[in-house]
Amino acid sequence: MSAAAPLLALEGISTFYGGARVLDGLSLEIAAGETVCLLGRNGRGKTTTIKSILGLAPVRAGRIIFDGADITRLPTHEIAQRGIAWVPDNRRIFPTLTVDRNLAMALNRSLPRTAAGEGWTLGRVYQRFPILAQLKQRSGEHLSGGEAQLVSIARALLMHPRLVLLDEPSQGLAPKIVEDIMAVIEEIRDEGIAILLVEQNSTMALSIAHRAYVIDDGRIVHSARAIDLEADQALKRRLLAV
Repeated sequence: MSAAAPLLALEGISTFYGGARVLDGLSLEIAAGETVCLLGRNGRGKTTTIKSILGLAPVRAGRIIFDGADITRLPTHEIAQRGIAWVPDNRRIFPTLTVDRNLAMALNRSLPRTAAGEGWTLGRVYQRFPILAQLKQRSGEHLSGGEAQLVSIARALLMHPRLVLLDEPSQGLAPKIVEDIMAVIEEIRDEGIAILLVEQNSTMALSIAHRAYVIDDGRIVHSARAIDLEADQALKRRLLAV
């Protein structure tokens, strides 16, 4: 019996900004319900990989397949409608809207529930993140970095995605907030929602992920089970300079 097709497959994609090639024949796969981390030093193509999946960066060669369909040339809003949610590294919540309105925007665009369990509702979000319930009438511009990150993650979950793309979710946050963010990512993983996690904190990312890819100069230079890469500290230092 053949293995199931991956939920997401990047097949030899090359992405350019102007005349500069950022991704060079990059390939990776994510199975349904799998958490995969993409690791690498700064400026090596991690965020560009996410933007390529979303149609925000031009893919000139290769294909991106999601749930059996070629999405390489689709506009970003159609890609999102197929079940891919994004938590960007700079949060990108609406600064003049309240927390409640920011989350309501996601409800207006959500897909039918496909994840296991009860799914994420506004009530569940406020129960899981009581700080957001307390701040529901505060505008985005008056939130701390950690509070804004929680709004960004909650907004993605309210769209009932099959795949969540998380770009540097711990960046610039206090350790206690990072712990809270990682606990939420573990909940997402345990509910069977696929995750692509880009994260500078490799130890944290590898503790959550099933598998890991390492990117360098726009190419995948190593792939392994997350537990195996974390256990091989010499290899980890060589690949990631940590």
